[in-house]
Amino acid sequence: MAMMRLRREDPRVVGSFRIHRRLGAGGMGVVYLGSDRRGQRVALKVIRPDLAEDQEFRSRFAREVSAARRIRGGCTARLVAADLDADRPWFATQYVPGPSLHDKVNEEGPLSAAEVASVGAALSEGLVAVHEAGVVHRDLKPSNILLSPKGPRIIDFGIAWATGASTLTHVGTAVGSPGFLAPEQVRGAAVTPATDVFSLGATLAYAATADSPFGHGSSEVMLYRVVHEEAHLHGMPDALAPLVRACLAKDPEERPSTLQLSMRLKEIAAREAQGLSDSRPPVQRTRNGQELPTGRLTERYTERTADHGAPSRAPGGPASRPGPSRSSGSSPRTGGSSPRNGSPRPPQARGASRTGSGRPKPGPRTSSGKLRPANPRLLRQRLIVFVVVTLIVALGIAAAQQL
Repeated sequence: MAMMRLRREDPRVVGSFRIHRRLGAGGMGVVYLGSDRRGQRVALKVIRPDLAEDQEFRSRFAREVSAARRIRGGCTARLVAADLDADRPWFATQYVPGPSLHDKVNEEGPLSAAEVASVGAALSEGLVAVHEAGVVHRDLKPSNILLSPKGPRIIDFGIAWATGASTLTHVGTAVGSPGFLAPEQVRGAAVTPATDVFSLGATLAYAATADSPFGHGSSEVMLYRVVHEEAHLHGMPDALAPLVRACLAKDPEERPSTLQLSMRLKEIAAREAQGLSDSRPPVQRTRNGQELPTGRLTERYTERTADHGAPSRAPGGPASRPGPSRSSGSSPRTGGSSPRNGSPRPPQARGASRTGSGRPKPGPRTSSGKLRPANPRLLRQRLIVFVVVTLIVALGIAAAQQL
């Protein structure tokens, strides 16, 4: 996280913390790097003066700081201290070293599919703990995710709300970030854990494409697109696009749960790390909580797969071909080794392919020119058929002789 020198108007001491540097500024206030008497470093946010004069803001903010204290989990920055009765309320969280996801992508470009899935799985698991504490973050975005050496961390619970609470609005003030807000937030409806799922989907889209799924423009334009237009996922890896699109569903009931997301993203991360592909449609949450794919999204996914073939492999692997998808470890029929790892091609499970005359083709040869051993399973099947046919013929002959 970039650090800046303190300005003349910045405080030097807040509570029991000494202020060292500016870490950034946002819609609610300024974030400072501070330390306590033991040398523990914290990220300390001081609320803006105009918001501090709003008594309604103070009361709601106090309830949410109390709720944030209950959050337990390694994917969040732990709340250390807070003073809600100060002239300018403030709260301090554990300082997390490392760049934000926004800065990482902005400076180095999009993350790989495996990296996006790995970060998304950790964030989903963190949101499970957040939601179990009865809290909804409400402002999940790339700049609120820090990439620490120990994994990604969710920060800035300053505008988080308890599940089912109404939204916080002020005249001329938008709480949240256009392009990452969920449609229900724009409409002023109650927030739920599904609200954070939408924001996480937009965040993962940014990580994979280095662009917002709803483009750019004024706040009004961005909010309109979030409510009325579909997200643009051009350049999104095939392995992630269906799941991210499910997260960006307009209806909260159609989005997957954070637990489903965590499990699915872990699978995708493992597959992408091994250079494998997966053509399963994403799992979405139905109204009764069952993990069943919805028809509309499954149809879109099936149509795209039929038009373009199996999803492409990870960078560095062979390009995918149109037509029926192969298993993840298969290679073109060359009779030699796999183009990916150079290992011999495994024997066919259903027997050798046949020529037009009906005879089986000769099996693959070794480097010395000799035929490889036949498939033991196929030999057993043929032996069983031979024994059964022989017994039937013998019984038939015996019956004919008795007549």
